[in-house]
Amino acid sequence: MTVSETITNPLQALQNYGQSIWLDYIRRSLITSGELQRLIDEDGVRGVTSNPAIFQKAIAGSIDYDDAIKAIEDSHDQDAISLYEQLAIEDIQATADILQPIYQQTNRQDGYVSLEVSPYLAHDTEQTISEGHRLWQAIKRPNLMIKVPGTPAGIPAIQQLISDRINVNVTLLFSQEVYEQVANAYIAGLEALAATGGDVSQVNSVASFFISRIDTAIDHLIMTRLKTISNKDERELLEEILGKIAIANAKLTYQRYQEIYQSDRWKKLARLGAKPQRLLWASTATKNPLYSDVLYVEELIGQNTVNTIPPTTLAAFADHGQPRPSLLENLDVAEEMMLKLERAGISFKSITDKLLVEGLDLFSDAFDQLLGAVEKKREIVLGAKLDSLSYKLPEDLNTSVQAYLEDWRVNGKIRRLWSHDASLWTGADENRWLGWLGITEDQLAQIDHLKQLAQEVKDLRFSHVVLLGMGGSSLCPEVMKLTFGKIAGYPELLVLDSTDPAQIQTLLNQINLTTTLFIVSSKSGSTLEPNIFKQYFFDQVQQILGAESAGNRFIAITDPGSHLQHIAEGDDFRHIFFGVPSIGGRYSALSNFGMVPAAAMGVDVAKFLDFAEEMVHSCAPSVPAKDNPGVVLGTILGVLANQGRDKVTLITSPLIADLGAWLEQLLAESTGKDNLGLIPIDREPLGEPKVYGSDRLFVYIRLESDPDPTQDAAFAALEQAGQPTVRISVAHPYQLGQEFFRWQIATAVAGSIIGINAFNQPDVEASKIATRQLTTEYEKTGALPAETPIFTEAGIKLFTDPKNAVFLTEATGPDQSLVGYLRAHLNRLQLGDYFALLAYIEMNESHQEQLQVIRQLVRDSKQVATCLGFGPRFLHSTGQAYKGGPNTGVFLQITCDDAVDLPVTGHRYSFGVVKAAQARGDFQVLAERNRRVLRLHLGKDVQAGLELLQKVIKQVLV
Repeated sequence: MTVSETITNPLQALQNYGQSIWLDYIRRSLITSGELQRLIDEDGVRGVTSNPAIFQKAIAGSIDYDDAIKAIEDSHDQDAISLYEQLAIEDIQATADILQPIYQQTNRQDGYVSLEVSPYLAHDTEQTISEGHRLWQAIKRPNLMIKVPGTPAGIPAIQQLISDRINVNVTLLFSQEVYEQVANAYIAGLEALAATGGDVSQVNSVASFFISRIDTAIDHLIMTRLKTISNKDERELLEEILGKIAIANAKLTYQRYQEIYQSDRWKKLARLGAKPQRLLWASTATKNPLYSDVLYVEELIGQNTVNTIPPTTLAAFADHGQPRPSLLENLDVAEEMMLKLERAGISFKSITDKLLVEGLDLFSDAFDQLLGAVEKKREIVLGAKLDSLSYKLPEDLNTSVQAYLEDWRVNGKIRRLWSHDASLWTGADENRWLGWLGITEDQLAQIDHLKQLAQEVKDLRFSHVVLLGMGGSSLCPEVMKLTFGKIAGYPELLVLDSTDPAQIQTLLNQINLTTTLFIVSSKSGSTLEPNIFKQYFFDQVQQILGAESAGNRFIAITDPGSHLQHIAEGDDFRHIFFGVPSIGGRYSALSNFGMVPAAAMGVDVAKFLDFAEEMVHSCAPSVPAKDNPGVVLGTILGVLANQGRDKVTLITSPLIADLGAWLEQLLAESTGKDNLGLIPIDREPLGEPKVYGSDRLFVYIRLESDPDPTQDAAFAALEQAGQPTVRISVAHPYQLGQEFFRWQIATAVAGSIIGINAFNQPDVEASKIATRQLTTEYEKTGALPAETPIFTEAGIKLFTDPKNAVFLTEATGPDQSLVGYLRAHLNRLQLGDYFALLAYIEMNESHQEQLQVIRQLVRDSKQVATCLGFGPRFLHSTGQAYKGGPNTGVFLQITCDDAVDLPVTGHRYSFGVVKAAQARGDFQVLAERNRRVLRLHLGKDVQAGLELLQKVIKQVLV
């Protein structure tokens, strides 16, 4: 058996091909928790790199450094940069010590940790040299590498530092031309050292060659040109080089590396013990969702190379990487790709020059933010946790929660989550749905596409942007719209996620079709509602602007290769933005599904994502469970659900109230299955403690900049009454991105504790199938199947399935009236149950007020949790939990005769028919799942019908 046959971890197998893996990440808890040592022992990590952006997130986005800052400040007040350097030096020294055995075992080949000189000095040779010496002396570790950018000023500094026996990691290399200058500087530095009698075997260096940023820049340029090019040959040339240049450039640079280190000049140094300056592949996380997430690892494997990999990509390669000696493959193709790039008229030098400037700017910006964050912490000497979550639980529940947190710590479950370990849930396909863990980093790395969209929409002076979607594609945009409102200079965002014709007509009345941009958003591209929305509005715009111009008013957000992508391409949409296939709809808020609409309405998405990234680092695998804000919340949710407190009652400050609707979907659709899960309770009117049972957890998400005193008082009363409570403080609306990520982690953790797959939605699919059968029937016959009410009174008809009909008729007895039937239905509610109003009517303020009164009456009388959902939007949200979650719901579905109806372009059915089919399909599946359900059908005067219903409910509950 060979060595390679005995290694099952793809990361460790890379050593067989002569490649070393270094980790592109550092923070204190990574070191102190033992996670770094585990990565060395289990994954074969042989070095660590850092940069200002990594330290910025580590210090600003965690509590790892709070005690150290406080101790330093208590001893002696220091400025921000001195504080930062002390923290960074301690981390670098500790990491170097952990890596020391590797440094010795490999004869100084590996075992290095890198620290960057200040990015402010990138254009100053002498200051860079001075800074390199200062950091080398401060850290005092032989396995340190000083990172110096490969700028014109940096290259002579590299030569000098090497001649001064200082190891150098040359960073921000993009072109073969600059690489050769760097290699020559390294060799010249060694020659100068040898000339003075120095030991050249004691010095080492790597040349960090950046990969994915090249493809990102060139692909963007190509995609822009493809929009305006009609020549077939030119289009084919551009399409052929998409995503091919970065790897081609790296392979050809590797060929040059081999030539340099086989030269007579080098052999003289080699005889003195000198080591080649290895190529290090940097920026190897895939930024484009169309490409494999391990592309820049698999395709760059070769002898005497290093690949520095961020944690998400490290986990992905460990999970499904396929090692092979790829650097020497298809060299002729690599040369051909570079020639084709030149033939396409794209200047590679211009691209790489720009990337160097942008890279320096990014590091400088990160350093600015780093110092700002340290300064803030210095001023307030943060002794409390970074996350703003606190909780009060009865003693027995708190004991269980602490036990589970310890279980997550001892068994490394946070690490397993971040490593995409499906066995943390049911061992099915959960590992395929964790792409959201790295989405903020990916989005920030290619933020320009969002910034450009925002500027474009602003410049074109659209009056409205209308988002056409459902569930995961509509709820985050709705949160952004209702939180940030109309932003000056940008169009107003409106969200359509209902097939109710009255609601569609209301939206039509709000907009001018000639000045409106439409975003069709669907992950799968096959969801019924976005597709028929697109057909309807595209036809409307086409009638005004003509067939050739209509597509210019539409944008698509969808997964690569979807049906919607093909439609958008065929109709010449203005833009197509892609989702990430490994991110499910309800986990997609921070991906393009949430951020494209946000950018279009004028939200500063870079700022929003940057805040979110701080929470990402706070929830990192190296953060202990009891300090990890997402894990703590998820543990509370999961443990309490398992002990009967499965009604998560959400209280949100008015300005961020719509966050509750997004949380409803995340919690219900993720956990409500297999007769288990959480039932989120959103916007239920606040009551006194006496109206609540013992089946709830109360979560108060308080906006510190705009709190509601009434909510404060009510929540304080619940705490005092001994109800289990969680408080989350949000300082500013821009920090909602932190909540999106915190709750996603929490939901995944809760799903693990409950014991379900937190990423599928089987009962949503069942409802879709039932609806599709009904609409197909209508297409054939022109009518939905006939149905007969079990009772009619005052224009209101009652419908249910045979099993529920028998029960209700018997329970009603001689009182055959609307009051009698509703009394019998509501009397089915027991302690621990919940009541849900499923309203297939227009979602407007008047209807909501009427239904809110009804749910409060039921809550106060029966002391049960109550839900209110408008159909069909809730079908893609809480509908999953209603059908697949705990069978503790009593449902009253409300339908109506549509006063107005609208046609669905290209179909026999109308929007009203689709809504009716959705309601009946929903009801059918609820009945099949043995749910207690009754449908109440109003006439065309919905307001009058709701007023009558409210009166009847009052009589029933007397």
